[in-house]
Amino acid sequence: MGKKNSKLDPSLVKELTQKTYFTEKELQQWHKGFLKDCPNGTLNEEEFQKIYKQFFPFGDPSKFASFVFKVFDENKDGTIEFREFIYALSVTSRGSLEEKLEWAFRLYDLDQDGYITRDEMISIVTAIYEMVGPQHLETCMGNMVKLPEEENTPEKRVDRIFALMDKNGDGRLSMEEFQEGSKSDPSIVQALSLYDGLV
Repeated sequence: MGKKNSKLDPSLVKELTQKTYFTEKELQQWHKGFLKDCPNGTLNEEEFQKIYKQFFPFGDPSKFASFVFKVFDENKDGTIEFREFIYALSVTSRGSLEEKLEWAFRLYDLDQDGYITRDEMISIVTAIYEMVGPQHLETCMGNMVKLPEEENTPEKRVDRIFALMDKNGDGRLSMEEFQEGSKSDPSIVQALSLYDGLV
């Protein structure tokens, strides 16, 4: 199967150059790398977690990688094909702020009901804290600055985010609240983009 998939189908190249921010040459390079890492043409969740472990050797990235995997796996078949990989990579690496926020919203909205609850956000933020590892968290989030007392636990960080974003006080964030809150507070975007470039 790996040999059959070694060249990108011309119709897929056309689709991806129209619907992503990558050139044909970049797509060919990404595809070559993808097949090198995934000779059978797909990436499963366990393999995806191993990739994250390379970037975060001091923490446990398995939960966060699992959440990200579910957003990448658009067709929910338990694997990431090249098309799914490149679509997500395009948005997370080169997309507009709006596109990145929509992608992040899907990441945080674990049950995909159109709202982010406090518990959903705590799950993701806890996974980020676990992924980075306590000794490296300050470096990633604040350039060697110690986390402020009001943000030194996932619960405190989520409380702060909800206080800023949940404008109607209903205990959940709509896409609009999430986008507006993220745009008005750069530190939230910074926290959301901890994984930027690694997905």
